[in-house]
Amino acid sequence: MPRMQIYLPKGMYEQVKARGLPVSELLQRAVQAELRRQDLLAEADRYVADLVAEVGVPSAAERAGADALARRLLRGHMRQAG
Repeated sequence: MPRMQIYLPKGMYEQVKARGLPVSELLQRAVQAELRRQDLLAEADRYVADLVAEVGVPSAAERAGADALARRLLRGHMRQAG
């Protein structure tokens, strides 16, 4: 496995050492999560571009309706979580 050197701020380094955290494992998981996040964002961008090519750019009214729906869904989700 290739090796990579990383630098941590002093305070973070001290906390990691004091807690005995497995830095390599944590970093691998964090990098994998970021790579997955970027892949999903790129796929979403491709999907939206394909959708716009197929049905056209949404109107201002359609965007406003979608925003209102998203806000209602978020409020409902926040009530369930809270």
